[in-house]
Amino acid sequence: MGPADEFEAKLLVEKLKRVRQEIKEVQEFMEDVSVHFADYTWLLTIPGFGPYVSARVLASVADPKRFDSAKQLLRLAGYDLCASRSGKDSAKAIPKISKNGNAELRYALYQAAHVASTRNRNFIAYFNKLVRGRERERGIRTKMTVKLAAKMLVIAWTLMKRQEIFNPDYLNMA
Repeated sequence: MGPADEFEAKLLVEKLKRVRQEIKEVQEFMEDVSVHFADYTWLLTIPGFGPYVSARVLASVADPKRFDSAKQLLRLAGYDLCASRSGKDSAKAIPKISKNGNAELRYALYQAAHVASTRNRNFIAYFNKLVRGRERERGIRTKMTVKLAAKMLVIAWTLMKRQEIFNPDYLNMA
């Protein structure tokens, strides 16, 4: 490695440090803005929801009373089910999530579901209940993580409407 390569490597390291500092500043700004909303506090009580996920849900849902049902909320995130029926009868159509909603919200919720299903005992138990008996099915863990993410969005919406902290009993409700 010559002097030019070392110089270039040092420039890249400095650039990386600046980017990390900018990310930190943006995260701090998001938290500073979010703490002014009471709903943010309720969202932080959900396992897997950190400052970023809570802020993303808060920004996307905004006023929880504008949704009449969980179905409308799931459509916002693109977690509503649809099935391609082209040339198939309805019995053979396989439902999939539509992905027609907010991709950033969907991604944040998926990450929160993954964290919660691997680190929180209540979510681990719920996730294992979803997967039990279907372990050999291809992609089942991903599908159930998506299902858990959708459930977490509905739980978040419920907490925002009721203005209360997370209760693990919400996992066992339909």
